[in-house]
Amino acid sequence: MSINQSPGERGRRRRHAYMLGVFHAACFFIVTGAGGHNAKGKEMQAQEMAQYRERVKGMFYHAYNNYLENAFPYDELRPLTCDGQDTWGSFSLTLIDALDTLLVLGNVTEFQRVVHILQDGVDFDIDVNASVFETNIRVVGGLLSAHLLSKEGGIEVEPGWPCSGPLLRLAEEAARRLLPAFQTPTGMPYGTVNLMNGVNPSETPVTCTAGIGTFILEFATLSRLTGDPVFEQVARKALDALWNTRSDIGLVGNHIDVITSKWVAQDAGIGAGVDSYFEYLVKGAILLQDEGLMSSFLDYEKVIKNYTKFDDWYVWVQMYKGTVSMPVFQSLEAYWPGLQSLIGDINNAMKTFHNYYQVWKQYGGLPEFYSIPQGSTVDKQEGYPLRPELVESAMYLYRATGDPTLLELGRDVIEAIEKVSRVDCGFATVRDLRDHELDNRMESFFLAETVKYLYLLFDPDNFLHNDGSTFHTVTTPYGECVLGAGGYLFNTEAHPIDPAALHCCSHHKEERWEVEGLMQGFRTSQYARMGLYAASDSERYHQYSKNMRTDQDGKKTNKRTNKKGIPILSCPSQHFSSKLAVLGQVFTDYS
Repeated sequence: MSINQSPGERGRRRRHAYMLGVFHAACFFIVTGAGGHNAKGKEMQAQEMAQYRERVKGMFYHAYNNYLENAFPYDELRPLTCDGQDTWGSFSLTLIDALDTLLVLGNVTEFQRVVHILQDGVDFDIDVNASVFETNIRVVGGLLSAHLLSKEGGIEVEPGWPCSGPLLRLAEEAARRLLPAFQTPTGMPYGTVNLMNGVNPSETPVTCTAGIGTFILEFATLSRLTGDPVFEQVARKALDALWNTRSDIGLVGNHIDVITSKWVAQDAGIGAGVDSYFEYLVKGAILLQDEGLMSSFLDYEKVIKNYTKFDDWYVWVQMYKGTVSMPVFQSLEAYWPGLQSLIGDINNAMKTFHNYYQVWKQYGGLPEFYSIPQGSTVDKQEGYPLRPELVESAMYLYRATGDPTLLELGRDVIEAIEKVSRVDCGFATVRDLRDHELDNRMESFFLAETVKYLYLLFDPDNFLHNDGSTFHTVTTPYGECVLGAGGYLFNTEAHPIDPAALHCCSHHKEERWEVEGLMQGFRTSQYARMGLYAASDSERYHQYSKNMRTDQDGKKTNKRTNKKGIPILSCPSQHFSSKLAVLGQVFTDYS
């Protein structure tokens, strides 16, 4: 049920909704309140933005349809040879990663079709070595997002949704197969796990920092929806362990031994191998209203500014001494201005964004490594695999400021990708930005992130930008719940999570009654007639349970049947015998 109210009534409802957690993002999430447009700008932008939205849609379908026709069920499309390849273990990964983008573009029919394909065709009981990090952000994150957007996508959800559902059970199963990786003396996970057999006895204990600190969004969401605390517990334990390994000057390195807590790569920065750790401290704080996580990030931010920031650039330094080890900008660092916007540091975010945009203009893309002193690419790091980070920051900052420069970046990205990367069977990675040589790969994040952020940049009225003026309510075994009111948080693969959903499935009676008391203000006469709030706790659950299907033994049917097909993912698989300070040594292969 979608509800529209007068401004006065809306304000009262919003205050209630905040207490429910619907506006988790209100503390930090500036993106819902765009300002700074003048009337002329709005008039000019309306037509142009509609045109660019259509171009972005065209890009998406050119890539997506070619994946379906030439590569499915492989993980990724090879656009130069018009065929497919398994890169992460035969998950049909591009299909999972692109699923919520379909809904962002408004394609409900295809969203529904793919949901049914995944429900019937995905099996995690396979003998495959999977990256714990990548499986979490792409597979668990993608399935959770699609689960929470099911009603928006016209799916007929089962009783008890969002606390139950086939996609949630798939996400839980995938995450449960990652849990053996966390069984270390420190609580920090191995980088790779076999989905059928657990951690290989010969598995390296060296994991990148991001591979340890990038679980709290997906795992806490799983715990809050399913009632099983183990996911959030292991994610928090890993974060605590990582926090305790900081150097005396407050920095963390790039790769660590998860058995001994000894740093293997001691270079500190905001880029590859570390990036999403910082991202998840901020977003985890917003999602869970956790002051401790935000405090940790703000402590990091102080030392990052003190030791790594120079003229609005961020370099790599030795984690114990603070001396510069790599004066380079990495394309993955371009997420940082967007992250700064989430904590309200717009001025610094825009300055850093401007630096990164100048690099884009120089090459028509962001090279993997860019030497700041020399103003040029770094040897063997000239590639551009159509990464999303700069567009991601542009989207956040445009929502916060309305600065038309950010739309210019979006236009430049569209023009460059169409001109350089578009081929008959999709969009190809740029192997070398200097001569625009192409590589035979289209990463799944192109559809999951790059296209999605581009579309959202040019679509101010997208449902993901909801400011809380509309929402809908659902009834769960634990009471009535508000969803779809905005404040969506993107995981590091751009899969959106509705923060309000975490309050729908509370198994704690005290919190449940507090939520239900607040929900009195949301009820319509229709809900009042249902008598749900007059019933006792046990009566309410009995009323709900009658609608649940049972199997032949009378058990609740919330197990899915085993099906076929999905596999692996991680920080890029590398050998870490060399120090990160040797330029390009660790990040030699973004494939």
